[in-house]
Amino acid sequence: MQYKIVFLDRSTLKIDIKRPGFPHHWEEFERTREDEVVARLKEADIAITNKVPLRRATLEKLPSLKMIAVAATGTDHIDIDFCRARGIVVANIRDYACNAVSEHVFMLILALRRNLLAYQEDIHAGLWSKSDQFCLFTHPIHDIHGSTLGIIGYGALGQAVARLAKAFGMQVLLAEHKNAQTIRSGRTPFETVLSESDIVTLHCPLTPDTRNLISLPELKLMKSSSLLINTARGGVVDENALALALQEGLIAGAGFDVLSIEPPREDHVLLKLNQPNFILTPHIAWASEEAMSNLADQLIENIESFVRGNPQNLVT
Repeated sequence: MQYKIVFLDRSTLKIDIKRPGFPHHWEEFERTREDEVVARLKEADIAITNKVPLRRATLEKLPSLKMIAVAATGTDHIDIDFCRARGIVVANIRDYACNAVSEHVFMLILALRRNLLAYQEDIHAGLWSKSDQFCLFTHPIHDIHGSTLGIIGYGALGQAVARLAKAFGMQVLLAEHKNAQTIRSGRTPFETVLSESDIVTLHCPLTPDTRNLISLPELKLMKSSSLLINTARGGVVDENALALALQEGLIAGAGFDVLSIEPPREDHVLLKLNQPNFILTPHIAWASEEAMSNLADQLIENIESFVRGNPQNLVT
């Protein structure tokens, strides 16, 4: 049998991808709009998607589809329930960017704790040149050694962040699920993590339970000197509440790599937030060349495993 494989959004991976080692026809598109999906997957056995949505209304029109190979970890853009009912195998990528994401988290933390952007602004404004001494002390600077890091979501990424935190000499609190009735060994109540941490970092998937997990009540629980880091999914945080919290000084700063709508509209509330205690990067925490190479290799391994009859990394 020759499998037809269609990659719907090849431009999302800026790296070479080896081809599967079984007979196949490979077709790829730089990008695909939702209204183009059915035509492009009409005869496909295997679909590869990074961010192109595959919902029930689309999948119902694709009777030949046997597998969806997600070129990412998140699967909130795939109708998993329908795939399960129809017998469509869904496999995702796992643990490929632990170094990339955890390093990005600490880049954001260090820049914010040491007020890097604020000092850059002051230098460009000429304040250092006008200083009457060799140092310019216009913003507070804090070490991360000895501070407390609260981690919400303790999968592979949360664990990688915890390892770096301990190397930096930080105390680590692992959050229990919000509204949990019992607290697991080694975990700390959700609200306690928010109130006691100097930095809170999010590493949980976007689900109905985690949408707007952090909103104004949660932000009010945090210290006014604390930071919020989000490299998970934009929808985990109420973005309007975050903007308000930063503008009113409820928290000291935030570093985000994700937004609820990507790419964002030009009038997005966080794009308009022009202050040095907020750092926004364009969903690139995962995107080191090393991580992309890991992703590409695992993507093909997932497809080859499916064809061999022993699929791996299944999303159920």
